Amino acid sequence: MNKDSFNIFSFQGKMKTLHLSWMAFFITFAVWFNFAPLLQSVKETLGLTTEEVKTLLILNVAITIPARVIIGSLTDKYGPRIIYSALLILCSIPCFTFAFSDNFMQAAISRFALGFIGAGFVIGIRLVSEWFPHNELGTAEGIYGGWGNFGSAAAAFTLPTIALLFGGDDGWRYAMVVTGLLSLVFGFIFYANITDTPKGSTYFKPANLTAMEVTSKGDFFLLLVMKVPMYAALALLTWKLSPSNIDMISDGVCYFIYAILIALYLYEWSQVWKVNKSIFTTPVPELHQYKFKQVAVLNILYFATFGSELAVVSMLPLFFLETFELTPVVAGMVASAYAFMNLASRPGGGWLSDKFGRKSTLIILTAGLALGYLLMAQIDGGWTLWIAVAAAMLCSFFVQAGEGAVFATVPLIKRRMTGQIAGMTGAYGNVGAVVYLTILSFVSYQTFFYVIAVTAFIGLVTLLFMSEPKGKIAEVNEDGSVTMIDVSAH
Repeated sequence: MNKDSFNIFSFQGKMKTLHLSWMAFFITFAVWFNFAPLLQSVKETLGLTTEEVKTLLILNVAITIPARVIIGSLTDKYGPRIIYSALLILCSIPCFTFAFSDNFMQAAISRFALGFIGAGFVIGIRLVSEWFPHNELGTAEGIYGGWGNFGSAAAAFTLPTIALLFGGDDGWRYAMVVTGLLSLVFGFIFYANITDTPKGSTYFKPANLTAMEVTSKGDFFLLLVMKVPMYAALALLTWKLSPSNIDMISDGVCYFIYAILIALYLYEWSQVWKVNKSIFTTPVPELHQYKFKQVAVLNILYFATFGSELAVVSMLPLFFLETFELTPVVAGMVASAYAFMNLASRPGGGWLSDKFGRKSTLIILTAGLALGYLLMAQIDGGWTLWIAVAAAMLCSFFVQAGEGAVFATVPLIKRRMTGQIAGMTGAYGNVGAVVYLTILSFVSYQTFFYVIAVTAFIGLVTLLFMSEPKGKIAEVNEDGSVTMIDVSAH
């Protein structure tokens, strides 16, 4: 057995790093999504209104958008080992405070802080890319993403049972504590067992923490444009909490948050300018250039893939319940089939792109995604249930394989900025979820599926502008010498 070969049952070298990474990600997702499965109990114990519950669900995803960007930068700067460990340990605190909250306010603050743990994903993307050669990278990132993502499904299956085992009205509290303890303990295990790179490799760091580097004038403006939707999504969440919607915050607070978002956006402008102003006077040498359009296309594709997955997972049980008049338990089981697909489809998407090239794989999967949602839009009560489930499974294959193919490409753009690029792309997934779920609150299920299909078609068009990562990317060592990193798929 060659120690460098890709053997999923090995726990040595790079495979040990991969296994510990997906476990860390798995735990972050189990903690992040530990609320939904215990929703009813929490609602009854704390005496929450439906509006308050909706608010908690919104707060859970709000901070994740900026958090993914921030954590991405920190990972590039300080390395994945320290950042993942710190995130796991620190985020156990709001998990415990949520578990022991007595009123809506305490629960709301804890849930808002817990959104940060949803950013753990981007740390592992950089870590895995340090350990695997480009021809195995898609598969490795796919396993990391697919198996880790299953943490949310695992929470949904096990937490209600754990709560019952503890029994009483407070069973849910102990079930949540279990997830927090896992996170706390694993933070230390991770720190003790992980190194940022294999022995003898250099961990390349970006020159700047505050803004992404771009290497041409056009890219400078494209970056500023691509920043807008992240703020727009946060504004949208704020509006959902405003008097014109579920009325959880006053108009004054609402305008205050809008003002902060605009101020932050202008601050980002100034940072992007500060970091990149030299490109307007001195062109970047060809060797060190990268194309930001690559990042922009991956952002849009992740918006359509992961964004639609997050949105669909939260509405699918209800959709099946209403369309086929099922019991909640059966509807939940049917919808969970979607999550199980992740274990195979996301690694599958990564594997396909290792084998057939990044761009062609993305084109085929995105086309499948668009057609899949067009098919979902046709489902009505006249369909046989198992055919409807099969349609959902087919659609979910393209969605999740697409996510795998996106993150098979992310680490091949600019090594030292992989955390930042993964952070931005990951954030776009959450932006997509916010946008799709907001649209769903205004339209029918059918229209909702059509909207996702249309965004997938838009993604398909932008893909034509993306170029296949090929040849080598250059990174500069601390002593000024240049290391060339191979990125072509074949």
